[in-house]
Amino acid sequence: MAALTKSKRPLEEPQEDRKVKVTKTKKQSSPTAPTSPADFTTIMASQLALIEASSRTPFEKSVWTLLCQIPRGSFSTYGIMAAHLKSSPRAVGNALRRNPFAPEVPCHRVVATGGALGGFKGKWPKDGEGITLDEKRKLLRGEGVRWDDKGKVIGTPFSGFT
Repeated sequence: MAALTKSKRPLEEPQEDRKVKVTKTKKQSSPTAPTSPADFTTIMASQLALIEASSRTPFEKSVWTLLCQIPRGSFSTYGIMAAHLKSSPRAVGNALRRNPFAPEVPCHRVVATGGALGGFKGKWPKDGEGITLDEKRKLLRGEGVRWDDKGKVIGTPFSGFT
């Protein structure tokens, strides 16, 4: 029978044949995706209204609307967005470059395939550094996104677009 502790909880009997495997993993953020289109439209209502009222192209509006579905603390890629829109990653990048509502319409949540940060504010630095990428890193870090030792984002890109 198990002994009682001072708090009168039974102590577990030792189990000698119990094996526990411990593995070390890097801590990753675990963002929660909106569960339905209604959720993201409620959360991002003011941003969606700005997009809709703008005089920009229908394609730009569709890219920016898609951005509103990427949950805080998560990221997606130009390629995933392009596949959803049946377009090209370059076209998506060009629309992001012209996003007048950033960072409220979160183009900083889009990275290059493979996890590199890509561009930000219309600039794509040659060496992966620069003030605009520092700003993108700061925004993503503030949302809980993490990087590996090579400067690439850690985790699975968001692809649950509706």
